[in-house]
Amino acid sequence: MTRTLVCTIVVIFFLLLVLSGGDVQAASKGTASKQSCAACHSEFSSLLPKAHPPVTGKDVTACTKCHAPDTKAQAKPKAYSARLHLSHTQPGAEVDCLACHTWKPGKTLGVKGTKASLGVLSKEGMEETKKIFASWSSSKYLDAHHGKKNVTCSGCHEGKVPEQGDSVENARCFACHGDEEKLAKKTEPKDFPDRNPHKSHLGTVNCTVCHSAHKASKIYCLDCHTKFNMKIPFGEGPQAKPAAGGKAK
Repeated sequence: MTRTLVCTIVVIFFLLLVLSGGDVQAASKGTASKQSCAACHSEFSSLLPKAHPPVTGKDVTACTKCHAPDTKAQAKPKAYSARLHLSHTQPGAEVDCLACHTWKPGKTLGVKGTKASLGVLSKEGMEETKKIFASWSSSKYLDAHHGKKNVTCSGCHEGKVPEQGDSVENARCFACHGDEEKLAKKTEPKDFPDRNPHKSHLGTVNCTVCHSAHKASKIYCLDCHTKFNMKIPFGEGPQAKPAAGGKAK
């Protein structure tokens, strides 16, 4: 099965702030009660950052009063929590998906203690989802610009995870980064204003050809323009390859 629908599922853990200020206690597989968070974390206050307002209540609704998903509606399509999943998928943290989630194969996936529906997840889809989430702790995404800005999967991919080879449309990038004209003006080099890749490539090349949203990346003109007469400084990146006549163009 492909990864389709997984990003609908990554809407799951919603408590972006809950684990940012304290230690995480690992739960045994499948032992969490309906009040999922409180089953393992008896004191919410120990998990919260110092600036967080006092929390009253002993179950997950104490958190969902402020944080999505709403207990009376569908989960809001945004908060795949990097902090929450990262904390629970570290090696040695024996927390199974069903410790926090309710799941009816082929029907619904939810969060214990809420009425939220996070979408449909098949048995095969659950296995694929586990693989993706388990690899999160070693992912380079958190080191990237988008990760540092807390951009979630659905921020770029909307309601699904792309299949291999799929790309994000330029219009999706422009929604946050501005239109072509603004980008060209913003990135215009002071010394060589006529040499602006954004000005010459926008509208003709996908943003993702040069930019990677999942990790820090460098792209050089010579990656595509292999015969361009240009030398990359400091020995970085590819170097120009001689043309048939022995001289790079």
